[in-house]
Amino acid sequence: MPRSPTPIPAGPLIYGLLGLTPFVAPPVLALARPGLAPVLLQAQAIYAALILSFLGGARWGFAVLRDPPPLRTVSLSMLPTLAALGLLLAPERLGPWRLGGLALALALHGLWDARGGAGPSWYPRLRAGLTAVACLGLLAGAGLAHG
Repeated sequence: MPRSPTPIPAGPLIYGLLGLTPFVAPPVLALARPGLAPVLLQAQAIYAALILSFLGGARWGFAVLRDPPPLRTVSLSMLPTLAALGLLLAPERLGPWRLGGLALALALHGLWDARGGAGPSWYPRLRAGLTAVACLGLLAGAGLAHG
């Protein structure tokens, strides 16, 4: 008889769901208050960059728990932060591409996490749902930024 998957603990699930607010709220609020759209979508981009950096740090943390830490994983875990910084530094006229690039970077990191091998058994399932909603929010923001 197959074992049922380990449930996602309430704490990470609740904080993960609450952490989706800055991905979802800016496009919704920008529709209601179009004059605030540039500021709201910039805030969304900054938050996405912070989350990318956080996820890279989480992956780095999982990697260094091994003895010895796998150099490839430690090295690759630095890329989300660098990608986020590069996208944030893109010219303002590339706003829609910035949000789309952040969505792509989150999706790629989500695929990396979905492959497992790092963290607890429930972690890939948590990340899959959070990544999907975050990417949809960013793509909605990109659509609004495009006009």
